[in-house]
Amino acid sequence: MKLDKKILGNKRKDYLTWDEFFIGIAKLSASRSKDPNTQVGACIVSDSNRILSIGYNGTPNNFNDDDFPWNREGKTENETKYPYVCHAELNAILNFAGTRSELKGSRIYVDLFPCNECAKAIIQSGISEVIYLSDKYNGTPGNEASKLLFDQCGIKYRQLDPNQRILKLSLRPDEPIQFLDK
Repeated sequence: MKLDKKILGNKRKDYLTWDEFFIGIAKLSASRSKDPNTQVGACIVSDSNRILSIGYNGTPNNFNDDDFPWNREGKTENETKYPYVCHAELNAILNFAGTRSELKGSRIYVDLFPCNECAKAIIQSGISEVIYLSDKYNGTPGNEASKLLFDQCGIKYRQLDPNQRILKLSLRPDEPIQFLDK
């Protein structure tokens, strides 16, 4: 069977790029976070563009997050969220149901450039590239340590254009995703 060339190439042109799609999944995952100040999501993707795992910043499984401080400051560190919250990147790595070798060569999409602790987990897991939106802690000691770790271990990292197009996502079945102007 031979197709008439006039009917070919009529696909829509405004579909999401892979980067937009996967950072969108990361941002959607972030909306599961109960942190009142910072919501971060992560999406790990294979080299064939298959989602391997997702995560968001939150407490460990079976830890009742209603009986726990979500504050940034307290009388002691244990009265803050910091000793208890798992970052999105670590959660995505720990949520992965496969073997570590299956993460080799994958990419991780995150809202926020990884801290140095997450950078170590990313390296150890075999992830080869970090794609992020915000680098709001750029220049801090932890941020510089993350970049040094990535550079020394050959992990690529790149920031997506912060002026990406805006999507409006409705969870109503009769409303399509809308692409809004930048």
